[in-house]
Amino acid sequence: MTYVGRFAPSPSGPLHAGSLVAALASWLDARASAGRWLLRIEDVDTPRTVPGAAECIMAQLRALGLDWDGEIMWQSRRGDAYQAAFDALAARGLIYGCGCTRREIADSALRGQTAPGADGERPYPGTCRHGLPPGREARAWRLRMPDGVERFEDRWLGPQEQDVARAVGDIALRRADGLWAYQLAVVVDDAAQGVTDVVRGADLLSSTARQRLLGRLLDLPLPRYMHVPLILDADSGLKLSKQNGAPAINTNAPLAALQDAWRALGFETLDGAADPAGFLARATAQWARRFPPPGG
Repeated sequence: MTYVGRFAPSPSGPLHAGSLVAALASWLDARASAGRWLLRIEDVDTPRTVPGAAECIMAQLRALGLDWDGEIMWQSRRGDAYQAAFDALAARGLIYGCGCTRREIADSALRGQTAPGADGERPYPGTCRHGLPPGREARAWRLRMPDGVERFEDRWLGPQEQDVARAVGDIALRRADGLWAYQLAVVVDDAAQGVTDVVRGADLLSSTARQRLLGRLLDLPLPRYMHVPLILDADSGLKLSKQNGAPAINTNAPLAALQDAWRALGFETLDGAADPAGFLARATAQWARRFPPPGG
């Protein structure tokens, strides 16, 4: 099977040091496997999209030498595909309308009706699972999550498992504002692009089990996963993010930015590289030694 990887940033701002770590790891894993590396712009959450951010991200990737293959996929143009997946699940009785507001779900958590997961996430308590309360209309649409523990092998972190129904509950596939949920979009798009390997930040590890379950319910092939370390803010201890005001990558010093991301992945500084192309060639060879091509 030909390796197909992808980088899927949301265009809510330019790339920062934390997102570069994920992009570099994904690119190296694809190139070390003689595979393809695709770019997908995850702009399904249109209110968070910043005009010009996608173009800025593309320019940053080019300046760093992180070239992609083929055409770019834009989630904002994929509504028909998400609707088809939603309809397939609905035809099997796996979708139901939910009339709960965010405040009501939060209040259920405060009353102790649900216990937080390991990362603090509160599962949906199932209020509308057996029908909407009298006088309520559906605001969002949720997936009836099957029981059981989902297990998978993470190529960086090792064996993982999660009882999704207990830890997460029934996830929303279409939000109250009418937008498609990220969890549905990413599963449908990975399958449409033929992605075999997802390499991304460890902050998305908790989403993996539910995405695998959703993919299985849609009879889609399941990719392999690798979740790489996050860069944390030295002052707050929180992960670097656009929401936390992380500064954009300085593409005037691309080699320094790549070296920083490389060290964040646990490697020693690559001496002797004169430019991004030279750095990436040597980094790819080292990556291949540490992470032999999967399935090879």
